[in-house]
Amino acid sequence: MDIAEIKRKARGEASRRRAVAHEAQHEVAKRVLAERGLPFPRQPHHKVVSGFFPYKSEISTLPLLKRLQGEGWQVAMPVVMGEGLPLTFRAWSPGEPTVPGMWNIPVPAETSPEVFPDVLLVPMLAFDTEGYRLGYGGGFYDRTLVKLRALKPVTAVGVAYADQQVDRVPRAHYDQPLDHVMTEKDSFSCG
Repeated sequence: MDIAEIKRKARGEASRRRAVAHEAQHEVAKRVLAERGLPFPRQPHHKVVSGFFPYKSEISTLPLLKRLQGEGWQVAMPVVMGEGLPLTFRAWSPGEPTVPGMWNIPVPAETSPEVFPDVLLVPMLAFDTEGYRLGYGGGFYDRTLVKLRALKPVTAVGVAYADQQVDRVPRAHYDQPLDHVMTEKDSFSCG
């Protein structure tokens, strides 16, 4: 079986597990993440943080983003520009209007300025302690992390339910590791 098929099968199981965790924990999880904040001290070069609007059974990062904006961070949201391309990030403030993006996921208006995040909150279907994540298979975050890490230091933080952890995520040479993982139960540095 090739890596694409292994990942496809893993995504099905991971989606089911995340849906069960979401049903049981989503209200508590988003509150706990916001109360706890980021799992590392803010550095002087940390100015822009990107989050994401919850899609399907993802944990909502919106309460956490509201807290971070209150702490002086510029908040941004990802925008899918097309298949095979890295994400673009536009400035956004919690509560500001959005427009429907790809898959009807809300995105900031095209008039919002493009920004380059220092910290990315990254959604996922599954993760392991080495910092590898299983996404939906489009490779958007992998391409984005390659692009941003070539420009400057960037910290990638996976956001998931604790029940999404697996022993080992199937991976390929192009998969980009996370630096940290945040769950409703704890947070840890990867590697």
